[in-house]
Amino acid sequence: MTMLAERVDGVIGVDTHRDTLAAAVVSPIGAVLASTDSPANARGYRRLLDFVRQHIPGRRCWALEGVGSFGAGLATFLDQAGEQVVEVLHPKRTPDRGGRKTDMIDAIRAAKDALAAEHLIQPRVRGEREALRVLLVTVLASTAAINQLKNLIVSAPDGLRAELRKLKRPAQISRCAQLRERPAQCIERRMTVRALRSTAQRIKALQAEAKELEDEILSIVQQLAPELLALLGVGPITGAQILISWSHPGRFRSEAAFAAFAGVAPIPASSGLTNRHRINRSGDRQLNRALHTITLIRMRLDPATKTYVARRSAEGKTSRDAQRCLKRTICRQIFKLLEHPTRTASRHLQITRPPLDAT
Repeated sequence: MTMLAERVDGVIGVDTHRDTLAAAVVSPIGAVLASTDSPANARGYRRLLDFVRQHIPGRRCWALEGVGSFGAGLATFLDQAGEQVVEVLHPKRTPDRGGRKTDMIDAIRAAKDALAAEHLIQPRVRGEREALRVLLVTVLASTAAINQLKNLIVSAPDGLRAELRKLKRPAQISRCAQLRERPAQCIERRMTVRALRSTAQRIKALQAEAKELEDEILSIVQQLAPELLALLGVGPITGAQILISWSHPGRFRSEAAFAAFAGVAPIPASSGLTNRHRINRSGDRQLNRALHTITLIRMRLDPATKTYVARRSAEGKTSRDAQRCLKRTICRQIFKLLEHPTRTASRHLQITRPPLDAT
C-alpha cells in the first residue's frame, strides 16, 4: 500500500475542541503551507473548507483528532462534501513538561502523523452505528451505579456492611432501596444509609429504562447483522458493542488489524528457554470486554470449547492462556462474518461451532 504522501497534494491536520477548530495545511513533504482557526459550527466548517480549497485545489486529505467527540460535526460535514477524512490519535505528551504545546502545533502534528502512518484509520460511520452507541451508553449507566453502590457498602459502618455483604446483588439493591435512617443513629450511619438508598433507587430506575432500550438495541442489531446474533454467546449488548467498534466493511485492512484493535492479538513474551505469548492489555477495552463475555459463555455452555480447554490444560496451559486463544479465534470468526456476511451465511453451523485451535 502506497503512503498517503504519494496520493495527495496536501494534508489538512485539524485539532478539534468544543468551540474552536485549529487547522494546518501541510504539503506531502511536511512543509506547513497555511494555518487558520474557525468556530466549531456549520458556518465555521464551510469557511474552513473554502480556505483549504484555495490552498489545495487538487487531491487532499483531512486528518482529524477526536472524530468521535469534538470532531464529529466536522467529520460529518466533510463526508457529505465528498472529502477524504482519516482519523489520527491524540498525540502522546512529551516527557518534557516545558515542551511547546498549542492547538496549531497539535494540528500540524496531526497532519504529519497521517503522512507518516503506514495504515490510516477510517472514521467510524454514524447513522445506525451512532444510534447503537448512544443507546448502549444509556443501558450501561446502571453498571456504573452498581459499582458505586458496592463501593459504598465496602466503606459502610461495620453493622450495616456485615448485613449487606452477605446478600447477593439483586437482594442488596432491594434492601438498600428500603433502608431508612433513624434520628438515634450517628450522622455517619444516617448519611451512609441515605446515600445507599438513593443509589439503589437510581439503579432500579436505570435498570427499568435499560430493559426498554435493549429492545431498541436488539432491533437495530437484527437489522444490521442478523448473522451476528446467531453466534453462540453473542447477545444484543455484546453484538451492539462489536458493531460499534467495527463500524463498517473496509475500516480495518485485515483480520489481524481488527484483532490488534480489539486487544486480543497475542504478544510475544518469550525469554531464555521459555516460548510463550501473553494477553494483550491495549486496544479497545469495550470491544475486548464483549469478546471476553462471549468467551466465558462458550467455556460454560459449548461442549467443543470445554473439550478444547481440557486439552490445553492437559498440555500444561493455564486457563488464561486458553482464554487468550479462544478470544483470538472468536475475533477472527466475527470479523469474517461482518466483512463477508453473504459468504459465511451458508456456513452458519461451522461459525457457531468453530475450530478452536488458535495460537
